[in-house]
Amino acid sequence: MARVNHKLVKQRLNEKRSKITDRQFFSSRILAGYFEDLAAAQTRRYHYNRRVRVNLYWKPKDPFLAATDNMYIRINSGNPMVTKVRGRENRYQIVCGMFAHELGHVLYTDFLAAQTHTNYLGRYKWYPYPPDLKTAADAGKERALWDYVKADPKNLEAVGYIAHQISNVIEDGYIENRILTNFPGTIGYGLEELRKRHFESIPTVTQLIEQEDDGSRHIFESILQVLLSYAKFGEIKYGDEPLADERIQTVFRLIPDIDSALVNKSGKERLSVVNLILVRCWEYIEGFCEICKKRQEDAAAAGSPAGIGETMDEVLKAIAGGSEMGEGSSTPVPEAAGSSEASATAGARAKTQEDAEESREEENPEEDTEEEGGGSPQTETEEEENPSESGEAQPEIPEESEGSFNGSGENSGKQETVENEGGRIPYQQTESLSEPLGGTTEKNESYEREQYDRAAADIERMLDKMAERAACEQLENERIQELNDVAQNISYGNIHAGVSIRINRISSVDEKLTEQYDMISAPLINISRQLQKSLLKQLKENRRGGKQTGLMMGRRLDAHALCRNDGKVFYKNSLPNEIPELAVGLLLDESGSMCSCDRCTYARASAIILYDFCQSLDIPVMVYGHSTGYDTVELYSYAEFESFDHDDKYRMMDISARSSNRDGAALRFVAEQLSKRPEAVKLLILVSDGQPADSGYGGSAAEEDLRGIKQEYQRKGILFVAAAIGSDKENIERIYGDSFLDITDLNQLPTKLTNVVKRHIRV
Repeated sequence: MARVNHKLVKQRLNEKRSKITDRQFFSSRILAGYFEDLAAAQTRRYHYNRRVRVNLYWKPKDPFLAATDNMYIRINSGNPMVTKVRGRENRYQIVCGMFAHELGHVLYTDFLAAQTHTNYLGRYKWYPYPPDLKTAADAGKERALWDYVKADPKNLEAVGYIAHQISNVIEDGYIENRILTNFPGTIGYGLEELRKRHFESIPTVTQLIEQEDDGSRHIFESILQVLLSYAKFGEIKYGDEPLADERIQTVFRLIPDIDSALVNKSGKERLSVVNLILVRCWEYIEGFCEICKKRQEDAAAAGSPAGIGETMDEVLKAIAGGSEMGEGSSTPVPEAAGSSEASATAGARAKTQEDAEESREEENPEEDTEEEGGGSPQTETEEEENPSESGEAQPEIPEESEGSFNGSGENSGKQETVENEGGRIPYQQTESLSEPLGGTTEKNESYEREQYDRAAADIERMLDKMAERAACEQLENERIQELNDVAQNISYGNIHAGVSIRINRISSVDEKLTEQYDMISAPLINISRQLQKSLLKQLKENRRGGKQTGLMMGRRLDAHALCRNDGKVFYKNSLPNEIPELAVGLLLDESGSMCSCDRCTYARASAIILYDFCQSLDIPVMVYGHSTGYDTVELYSYAEFESFDHDDKYRMMDISARSSNRDGAALRFVAEQLSKRPEAVKLLILVSDGQPADSGYGGSAAEEDLRGIKQEYQRKGILFVAAAIGSDKENIERIYGDSFLDITDLNQLPTKLTNVVKRHIRV
């Protein structure tokens, strides 16, 4: 065989590389896969198990830039935002920035809260709570807003679209701040390059006013553009306009609220700022809505099917530096909620805040003097309309002493209601009760209600929970439909021809399942914790490497151990070893025979232990059960790789012995789902009593079907472990051969499951 000419090979590679166009490169599956791997590597800190998919395409005439539905990120690499930049490397940075922006939405945007906000607005309610209005003028604007919304369904649709647009502006500023703060490497650099292009494209306030004068822009569009400029970049391009300009002043007055929203990890708090902006800018929004309605009516008269939302979308595309409004159905990653964090654009914001303070002092030069003199006098009407700003001193609320009740008002006997359990008086054995003397019964004519101002907020919190539960239930129902669609598209072979497949899943977990789980879970979770402890130690040692001493055999003598009498005088050096990623699928037999000898009980306990083990170690896990109905294979989904409501552990309390079992169809469905996972190691564990039995499906033919499925999916990289429950281990061993595992004794499960995971995680 001739020797390989590496120089010629390199030359040919360079020739092929030089012929690759930007269109081919920026729409390639290779680049999309790179972004997916980049996302997986950068998001492990959040234990984010959902695989982010990326779809790149090249359509220069399509104005669409990028968007996400929380599962897929779509990027139009042929958009002029990319193609106007010269050089493939520079274009790559822009595309990388677009990916970083959409990844920020996937990680940090609370899509469920946004959906709830839209639903509440449709019922003429604020979500999460009404805006904090300080002046009578703002209160009047709020009344005008609701009057307008209730007057015409088109008005409601228009205001809903504006609210969504404002929310998108605030959300863009928030998620980009998080990305820049948390990912300063490749992702952050790409986003910085994209932000530079966006900021360059933003017109000055002077240019915005010129466009208003020629009729191509409404003043609200200008305010929204200035608002976006500050929210994302912390700067406003004033142009030649003075700071007293009404567009600039409108945003200046919103700066404290915008700044708090941009560093607040709560999606609900950011939506409350959206509510405030709607009210504060209502006089401009109303005029803009009327203009858009007129355009839509004129277009409809000309035969256009576009609604008010499409009309507004077409108008607001002129906003520079914005992005597509994302849609999704999930909450942010767990670490994305909670306390605030610093702003990545603090320097620019500080300069803009100085400008705002300077303009305020120019407009109110005597304000400081009035404050020092005790405040300006107010009229009687002003005091009634705005009591919080009256000249009277507000009574001081004394600090609570340790052990006092949490009252909500001065001298209140009522305590604040909280979501979690508070301190309880412990039970004590007592001998007697005190017997006070005297005492009368009388009517208190002067009683007035004790102040508790959080009653409405407590109810709203309950309503929020109900709304979230309803949203999760809807998403689960959609998932069930998707799973059934997937099941119908799988080829199960001739032996299962004419048999229907149905996926069953509890869309909303009831309290009874939760209570049952809480009653029995403690000892099982303890087993899981012990299992994790031993495995975590091994994983840490494998990743770290180092010197292992005290060995009975080896090639190297440890000079420091030669004095030992037990013969442990050898050592070896272990190199660091990165453990491959692992995904686990668990398939449980729920046939009628599982009711004997507590087999189903063992299966349920095994599922709970394995699920907790995998969840704690960030291993994606899927749990299914299977039985049959009349000419139907019934599959029961207890845990999916991605959970909406985090209630899968409670669903496993529904594991039961049911009817017959057609193992082959169930095994193929679960194996097919597992084979689609991106992890390097895919482990499928079966828990069964080893008796495939259904109408026309049993005996040696059924066993041969199971062996064929096992061999087929082993070739696809799936590792099988068939666990025997009860006394039928000989049957399972005959079917699955070297994949057999006996877990008849549940007490041995931790050790055996540890060995299974250790053995396969080294593959």
